[in-house]
Amino acid sequence: MRLSALSATAALVLATLAGGAAPAAADAPAGPVLQVDLDAGKGLHHNIGTVIYERVDGAANAVRIISVSITSGERDCAWVSWNDPHNVNGWTNLTTEPSCNGTGLGENPDIIIKAPVGHPLKVRLAADHPGSDVVHKDIQKL
Repeated sequence: MRLSALSATAALVLATLAGGAAPAAADAPAGPVLQVDLDAGKGLHHNIGTVIYERVDGAANAVRIISVSITSGERDCAWVSWNDPHNVNGWTNLTTEPSCNGTGLGENPDIIIKAPVGHPLKVRLAADHPGSDVVHKDIQKL
């Protein structure tokens, strides 16, 4: 009975591998999955964002951005960006578009961001009022 159960299990594993599926253990993250919450503004201008990330094994100053979510205030447009040392403006957006007018936005960029050692990696939620110079910001370290 034991031998046939073992054979059936082995056959199932081989069939799964032959079909192109990788074992679940191969998908284990390099490090713990971490979360940074961002919050800027109040009332109708309250904007929130969340960045889910993990540190990259073997890299001195790199993280993999797993997901980014933003909910803008009812009268704002909000972006989440990171302090990219290679960008002349200093910040690079982590999403393809902003969240505007109270809508939510979620993206899974699955990108690795890195900077030279000594340059602290940060994320920023920046929200502005269209047609105005008023900006709400929150910056957090990764």
